[in-house]
Amino acid sequence: MNRIDRILNHKLFRLHLQENEKAEADRKFCRHNMIHFLDVARIAEIINLEEGLGLNREWIYAAALLHDCGKYIQYEDGIPHEVASARIAPEILQDCGFEKVEADKIVEAILSHRDESIAKEADLRGVLYRADKASRSCFACKAESECNWKDGKKNLNIRY
Repeated sequence: MNRIDRILNHKLFRLHLQENEKAEADRKFCRHNMIHFLDVARIAEIINLEEGLGLNREWIYAAALLHDCGKYIQYEDGIPHEVASARIAPEILQDCGFEKVEADKIVEAILSHRDESIAKEADLRGVLYRADKASRSCFACKAESECNWKDGKKNLNIRY
């Protein structure tokens, strides 16, 4: 997981993480921070193992760490955060030793992580989508009753 450690310490990744934290400092709903990124990564790896998909663990962690790194840009400029994050990720991935073909798969997953039509796919895109949605602890959220997620989407039980 050397390349993942390189992402964690990459100055551009750290910068975007800090910008997310500043933008969401007063947010009462789910945040897009390191806790969320690691929850998504670990849940995605559980899905990968349980479904026997054989996905590369570093790809899973890279996609999870980078999938929401541009969230603050959505707040500032209205650019969908999956688009902003997909624009940020290639430079970080390249600097951290990912080959272009690997980076392309990871960026594709980042770009589609909000596309419900891929939810059941048995690939990195589908796993990232499912893990992202499953990562939210609605059952323990103080703002759950104010959340705009429909009740059917809220995680009111622990699955992973």
